[in-house]
Amino acid sequence: MPERVKQARARGSEERLRQIAQSYGMPFVSTPRIYSTRLAHEATEYARVHDKGNEFHKVVFRKVYAGGQDPSQWEVLRAAAEEVGLDADEMRREVESEKYMAEVVDKVRWAYQIGVTGVPTYVLNDRYAVVGAQPYEVFKGALEQIMNQKD
Repeated sequence: MPERVKQARARGSEERLRQIAQSYGMPFVSTPRIYSTRLAHEATEYARVHDKGNEFHKVVFRKVYAGGQDPSQWEVLRAAAEEVGLDADEMRREVESEKYMAEVVDKVRWAYQIGVTGVPTYVLNDRYAVVGAQPYEVFKGALEQIMNQKD
């Protein structure tokens, strides 16, 4: 575990996540290490192309943060694909062929260019960022500000 993550956890970052999840009746499982998410991101691109991107992402997120599963493992991604009605074998073939690698690399490059330094970061209206796991009210407030702005 990187030192910065250990320090954030010591400052209560995970407890805050646990409390947010609990307030919505959701479980939260602390991950024992930082997982590689490259395959999961590429699999999400496959899902997006097949109009299941958000659903797939939500299932993978649940498997990691509520179930403690490793998103770098194909069996986790397979189960998520099947849960949302995707062809898991096709997904794996296409991801392993590196079909979505360039798209993911471009998105990571774009994130760095706009100053993203951590996850999650939510970019709203291509101009505003909400950084970190935030409660619903933070997103609601940010969206209200955007809607009330005059260009």
